[in-house]
Amino acid sequence: MLSAAIDRAEAMGQPQCIVIVDASGGTLAELKMTGAKFLSLKSARAKALTAASTGKPSSAIPEAVRLTIGAATRGSVTGLPGGLPIIFEGELLGGIGVGSGSGDQDVEVANAALAGIGAQDSGAKGHAFCLGQNAGDPITA
Repeated sequence: MLSAAIDRAEAMGQPQCIVIVDASGGTLAELKMTGAKFLSLKSARAKALTAASTGKPSSAIPEAVRLTIGAATRGSVTGLPGGLPIIFEGELLGGIGVGSGSGDQDVEVANAALAGIGAQDSGAKGHAFCLGQNAGDPITA
């Protein structure tokens, strides 16, 4: 998984910070590629924790609660793109967070990591969720 993420980041010429956590938020892997922004390691961790906690992409956190939930969790939850849940055979195993590129680059590297292990596609592009709703229910405006 980590190798697939590194390969994609190298192929696009964008050094990245990559964090992989298990379903309880424990760190399984953490890497800052040479040339990646050092503070992006913190955002990559928050993205991974968010995805592992919610089972959704980090970008699915609704804009209306991003600041509040970020403050309430001391930065452990973020709405920045680049965090994806690791779902294998229907089971949430953890999350991956990628940071240091654009949001699109971060997501591309995270998706490459998931594809590298045959994990389920997050499939939540364009969807948001609200705390307290059923997991996976998209919000319609």
